[in-house]
Amino acid sequence: MKRVTLPLCALLLLTGPARAQAPAPRPTADDAVRFVDAAEKRLLDLTVEASRAGWVQANFITQDTEALSALAGERLIKATAELAKEAERFRGVAVSPETARKLEKIRLSLDLAAPADPAKSAEVTRLASGMDAAYGRGRAVLPGAKDGLTFEDVNRRMASSRDPKELLALWKAWHAVGTPMRADYARFVTLSNEGAKELGFADTGAMWRSKYDMSPDAFAQEMDRLWEEVKPLYVALHTYARTKLREKYGDAVPASGPIPAHLLGNMWAQDWTNVYPLLAPKAADAGYDLTKILETRKTDARGMVKYGEGFFISLGFAPLPATFWERSLFTRPRDRDVVCHASAWDLEDAGGASDIRIKMCIEPTAEDFVTVHHELGHNFYQRAYAQQPPLFRESANDGFHEAIGDTIALSITPKYLKQLGLIAAEPPPAGDIGFLLDRALEKVAFLPFGLLIDQWRWKVFAGEVTPATYNAAWWELKRKYQGVVPPEARSEADFDPGAKYHVPGNTPYMRYFLAHVLQFQFHRALAQAAGCTEPLYRCSIYGNKEAGRRLNEMLQMGSSRPWPEALEKLTGQRKIDATAILDYFAPLKKWLDVENAGKPSGW
Repeated sequence: MKRVTLPLCALLLLTGPARAQAPAPRPTADDAVRFVDAAEKRLLDLTVEASRAGWVQANFITQDTEALSALAGERLIKATAELAKEAERFRGVAVSPETARKLEKIRLSLDLAAPADPAKSAEVTRLASGMDAAYGRGRAVLPGAKDGLTFEDVNRRMASSRDPKELLALWKAWHAVGTPMRADYARFVTLSNEGAKELGFADTGAMWRSKYDMSPDAFAQEMDRLWEEVKPLYVALHTYARTKLREKYGDAVPASGPIPAHLLGNMWAQDWTNVYPLLAPKAADAGYDLTKILETRKTDARGMVKYGEGFFISLGFAPLPATFWERSLFTRPRDRDVVCHASAWDLEDAGGASDIRIKMCIEPTAEDFVTVHHELGHNFYQRAYAQQPPLFRESANDGFHEAIGDTIALSITPKYLKQLGLIAAEPPPAGDIGFLLDRALEKVAFLPFGLLIDQWRWKVFAGEVTPATYNAAWWELKRKYQGVVPPEARSEADFDPGAKYHVPGNTPYMRYFLAHVLQFQFHRALAQAAGCTEPLYRCSIYGNKEAGRRLNEMLQMGSSRPWPEALEKLTGQRKIDATAILDYFAPLKKWLDVENAGKPSGW
């Protein structure tokens, strides 16, 4: 692609006599259009370059690839920061709605705003790339062990172990991965805030919250509103889980109060599905074990992806291109370190065509079966909006992107699995509570965790939480929202937030909370479009072209219009509505209330 130089208005800053000059003429609408066109082309070139460098760095972790990725990232961040500042010149200029939205997109396009100072810009991008790579190289070293465990190894053992001592050892070993990042993260916060302030934001957190077609404060209040709507369901689930875990682990789990975080089957207690066997209601067997089915069938990584692709094809979407299958990473290589955290990529090729891929170390498990559908949701979204101008080639807001694949995953019902031939028959209705409980342990249990990650970072970026209290503040929020506590005393010598990829990876996390709300709102609307008359949790849109048509109409919009319009296109509503979660889990909530009667509630 052609390399685009800085727009004329930026070049003028470098020229002209030193003597006093008359004020520069106010920019015109035509100036704004020329600026946007040049900026859009320049950013596209740099984004593709940085994405390619990032792909190589994530798939071949070496000092050299880290340096190359950091350099490409630095160029993109620097250019974006320059253009974001330049876009301020056109504030108040009467332009078309499309140009106005593009100007706002330029101003708000950064997750990391590097300072203008070249040395600081280089430093912050090196820190970002280095922390990301450090996480990818991270290993959990158990006492007495010679070799460390990858996160996949740790995750697999935590999922199946019921030995509190082993769970504690695994939990401690992986959380130690974050400790060396503590000083780098503190410096990273300082530098990223400096860059955000240069763009006119109070701090990096405020910059992140400004991307939702509302003020930062209004967005924070909206997240609180949504949490309050779903909190009673979470508290009921927590109360039930605590009771059942106490039956298993005795006094290690209190009769009231928070739950020790290492006993919930997941490193961060964000997904409790692995302890379903301990919580399952009597006579509520799901009737099948998808992981065992996939293992028995010897389903390989490519086969897992084929299942996900097939769902979208059934809705009327075109198959994935040949380049997807040639260029994606599906399994962990034996000869090198890679960042195995699942991700979806869109790398425009030399001819200007979309080049979509996923990077994921796929295992034949029920969890990865769902994750594959989720990641392909990103890819099909990326392809749907590929015809939009480059600045609009993203989701209506970042929560939409995360929600699409999960919306499809809500259709992974027994009926769907039967249609695929993975099970012979749908389990009888007697098992519905078990099915709903299992899904709640994934979806509802996640909600407070999805909220608190950025609650912590917003406070850190705002200076409300300082490096001296990083870990204490982290666990205060974990207790407040999740009702969990560390399995042993933690101190400021630890850096437990760094054990979660999205913190060292500098990926805003509120999108995942939004996605967990939006997916149910999307699912309810699509189920209605498909004419489903069963309870919402039994509805699957697999094979329904009308649902696919409505979904595609929204996906094709990209971010060309404010997200309430995209939401309305699919759901008929302009406001995010958490009541769809309550509708979906209504039978479970009724059952939990009976089970929890007379037991301490909350923490």
